[in-house]
Amino acid sequence: MGDLDPRIEDQIATWRTYVSRRDAIDGRDVDELEDHLRGQIERLEASGLDPDEAFLVGVKRLGALDALSREFAREHSDRLWKQLVFADAPRESRSRSLWLAVGLAVGAAVAVKVPALFGMSFGEGGGFYARYLALLVLPFLAAYFLVRRGSRVVTIAAVGLPFVLGAVVMTTYPFAPDGATLMLAAVHLVVALWLVTGIAYVNGAVRSSRARMDFVRFTGEWFVYFVLIALGGGVLVALTMGVFSAIGVDAGWFVAEWLVPCGAAGAIVIAAWLVEAKQSVIENIAPVLTKLFTPLFTLLLLAFIVAGIVQGDLIGGGVEVFGQRDLLIIFDLVLVVVLGLLLYALSARDALAPPSWFDRMQLLMVVAALVVDVMVLVAMIGRIAEWGASPNKVASLGLNLILFANLAGAAWLQLRFAMRRMPFEKLERWQTGFLPVYLAWATVVVVVLPPVFAFE
Repeated sequence: MGDLDPRIEDQIATWRTYVSRRDAIDGRDVDELEDHLRGQIERLEASGLDPDEAFLVGVKRLGALDALSREFAREHSDRLWKQLVFADAPRESRSRSLWLAVGLAVGAAVAVKVPALFGMSFGEGGGFYARYLALLVLPFLAAYFLVRRGSRVVTIAAVGLPFVLGAVVMTTYPFAPDGATLMLAAVHLVVALWLVTGIAYVNGAVRSSRARMDFVRFTGEWFVYFVLIALGGGVLVALTMGVFSAIGVDAGWFVAEWLVPCGAAGAIVIAAWLVEAKQSVIENIAPVLTKLFTPLFTLLLLAFIVAGIVQGDLIGGGVEVFGQRDLLIIFDLVLVVVLGLLLYALSARDALAPPSWFDRMQLLMVVAALVVDVMVLVAMIGRIAEWGASPNKVASLGLNLILFANLAGAAWLQLRFAMRRMPFEKLERWQTGFLPVYLAWATVVVVVLPPVFAFE
């Protein structure tokens, strides 16, 4: 078969990810269905249909042959994410998925506690858990998606290799105990391996912008569920402490050493199961969350800009204010949250809907974030020029430069979309195209910065 239009290849990748989520179908069956679909598309294009029409008709015809594709054919592929498979999955399929999630959640909880058998603890000097926490927990989340999707060997290898390399780096690098490079590497390893887990989530369809946006959407929804589980866990902790305290027993050691770490590790997998199992619930919450927090974060950024102008020294002689490590972390965190909110809002948007007031609100938020990022960058560069580089400053500088490029492009494309001069798809592609950039920078911070700064 010949090569198809790149847009159609993107839609086929999304369709493949969708179909792969079914327990009743394995990777070879998906390959066979894809061959049928490609054949249908080529014949339809040869008969005079344009690529988009050929894809939709091909999926509908395939749906007439196989029930797994019938659901996909109900709506345009741009709206695919709104009818995820789990809502209509048979009870047996739901049960298998649940037990898989529970088993892997228990595995993650056990993995977190195994080091305790060798005398390790969360407060231990040298940062054992700082080095290995991501490597102890995230493999179970990746395994959940690899099993659920029936992934091929190539996808499994693409996901597993970065975990192995991460373990090698964190084991062989002679980090100074409680040093800056250790903490930076640990945090950025979490980011890198989370993005690698996305390869498992999209079942290897990393070139598809829609598949990458699906993973962005999953990340936002997973965070919502994880926070809800954490709030429920907080109530459980309080009740546990209260009950045992009432009978004169100190349960603090059990809560600190067992309940919290094991519960948090298991919740990472269970939250992922909930995202897929309860999609219809979170789908109704997502637009509300984005419309609530977008104006609030816009006001926060505007307030900071006004405060900077009133102070008058945030970009001049007062750059030393930004040299403080905690303040740099806060600024970066705010900008990252704003970017995450923007991505989540884009992922929850109907791609076919015309621009609205909310899109203009997002544009204002992006522009405000861009101004804040410029203020921070100027102050940071001045601080480095005056006092020299440090691991934290270099890592923060690199992140802010990437954020600047990302936000600048997003602002321009958002403006063109709001003015109805560009389709929404281009804005989506721009945002998802930066995910590999963040993965690359996280890898640089983990692998390159520690030896450059002598592991201090």
